[in-house]
Amino acid sequence: MKEDGTGYEGIVYMPRVPENNFFPDLSVVPQNSLIYFCSPNNPTGAASTKEELQKLVDYARKNGCIIIFDAAYFGFIRNPDLPKTIYEIPGAKECAIEINSFSKPAGFTGVRLGWSVVPNELKFSDGTSVNKDWNRVMTTLFNGASNIAQAGALAALDEEGLEEMKGIIDYYLENVKTMSKVLNGEKFKKAGVKVYSTGNSPYLWVFFPGYKSWDIFDKILNECHVVVTPGSGFGPAGEGFVRFSAFGHHKDVEEACRRFDNLTL
Repeated sequence: MKEDGTGYEGIVYMPRVPENNFFPDLSVVPQNSLIYFCSPNNPTGAASTKEELQKLVDYARKNGCIIIFDAAYFGFIRNPDLPKTIYEIPGAKECAIEINSFSKPAGFTGVRLGWSVVPNELKFSDGTSVNKDWNRVMTTLFNGASNIAQAGALAALDEEGLEEMKGIIDYYLENVKTMSKVLNGEKFKKAGVKVYSTGNSPYLWVFFPGYKSWDIFDKILNECHVVVTPGSGFGPAGEGFVRFSAFGHHKDVEEACRRFDNLTL
């Protein structure tokens, strides 16, 4: 940890904030780095465009970087113009590993089951295969998921399972709409509250002017008896924000929204 408490040594942070339209300044990334990138993003909910991801891929290829692309929330993308995988971008197979999970679309959070895509085209600087090295490490350190978990995953990927997963995600996106309607209401607008949500993520990233993240967290908890997530917990760039999550039953989300009437701003 750095002495000022702003992060860890050896890690370059790339703030995704409204001022840069939630796409980071890549110029701060050193050459020959691993770049972790999540889209749709947690916590901001931002989903990067093809043009933005092309900039990311081009930068990585030019500077000898490997992208670790976290696509765990890809199933929430409803805008057909937004990429669901980094491999929609030309050149990505030469610089990117994509990781994914059954946690969000199929509710496998506790099972910890997912997958990684490591293209054969991806090479280290000496020309050796990243795929072969990845396979060596995985088969040495990891014995694989249980047969029960794998059977569940296969069921989730058949025709009926895919339809069920889409239904679950649509259910959560309805919660996003419910919360967006309330948080964009007149009461919050008068207080200068800004809501960032694309409708392609289960999260709403909400800025409360004049409050630190933990202060507005306490206020919402004490006055509304609703739990949100303080934005500062995700890093310094999240100060002043809180994250609202759509993972819940309709009736619970609707009740939480009614309780926002008790919030004094």
